[in-house]
Amino acid sequence: MPDFSALLSAEGLVSLVSLTALEIVLGIDNIIFVAILSQKVAPAQRSRVRRLGIGLALILRIGLLLGLSWLMSLTRPLFAVLGNQLSGRDLVLLVGGLFLIGKSAHEIYQLVEDDEDGGAKAETSGVPGAASAGFASTLAQLLALDIVFSLDSVITAVGMARAVVIMVAAMIAAVTVMLIFANAVSEFINRHPSMRVLALSFLMLIGVLLVADAFDKHINKSYVYFAMAFSFAVELLNLRGRRKRREKKASGT
Repeated sequence: MPDFSALLSAEGLVSLVSLTALEIVLGIDNIIFVAILSQKVAPAQRSRVRRLGIGLALILRIGLLLGLSWLMSLTRPLFAVLGNQLSGRDLVLLVGGLFLIGKSAHEIYQLVEDDEDGGAKAETSGVPGAASAGFASTLAQLLALDIVFSLDSVITAVGMARAVVIMVAAMIAAVTVMLIFANAVSEFINRHPSMRVLALSFLMLIGVLLVADAFDKHINKSYVYFAMAFSFAVELLNLRGRRKRREKKASGT
C-alpha cells in the first residue's frame, strides 16, 4: 500500500508543489507537440487525439515510476560509439531527439513553402500546407514522443522526491493542467502561423538537447526555455501591432 502520509508532511507538500511546477514546465514541449500534431487529423477528432495523447503520457509516466528497477537498468552502458558509452536510456533519447528534429524541420518546411498542393490539402486540416493525417498514425507519433518525454519526466521526479506517492500526485496534477489548456494552446498556436513556426523551432531545440544528452553533453534547459519565453513575448507584441494595423486599415483611419 502506498504511504499517503508523505503528502501530509510539510516536506512532502513542498516537494509536491515544486515537482508539480517542474513537471508542468517539462510538459510544455509535450503539449506543443500534441497541439501541432493534433491539427493533422480531422477537426472532429482533434480534441479526442489531444486527450488520448496526454492521457497516454500520464499512463506511461506512472508505469515507469512503478517499474523503477527496470528504469534504473536503462542507465547501464550497452556499447560505445565514438568513445561514448550508450545505455538504453541514451538510445531512447537519441532516437526521440532525431525524430523530433526531423518532424519539426518537416513541419516548418511545409508551413513555409505552402505551395499549391499544400494549400489544397490544407483545406481538410485547417493548417497551411498540411495534409489531413490518419487518427492512428498521429496517435502513434504522439505515443513515440510520449515515451521520450516521460522518461525525462520520471528521471527528474526520482531526483527531486523520495516518495512514489508524491511523484504520482505531481504527475497527475501536471497532466490535469495540460488537459485543461490543451485545446486553448492548440487553437492559439495554429491560428497564428508565426507562433506555429516558433513552437516548431522550440521543439527542434528540444530535439537537439535530447541528442546531446544521449551523448552525455548536458545543456541546461533553462537557457532554451528562457530564450523561447522571450521570443514568445516579442511575437505577442508583433501580433498586437499587426492587429492594430488591420483595425486601423479596416476603419480607414
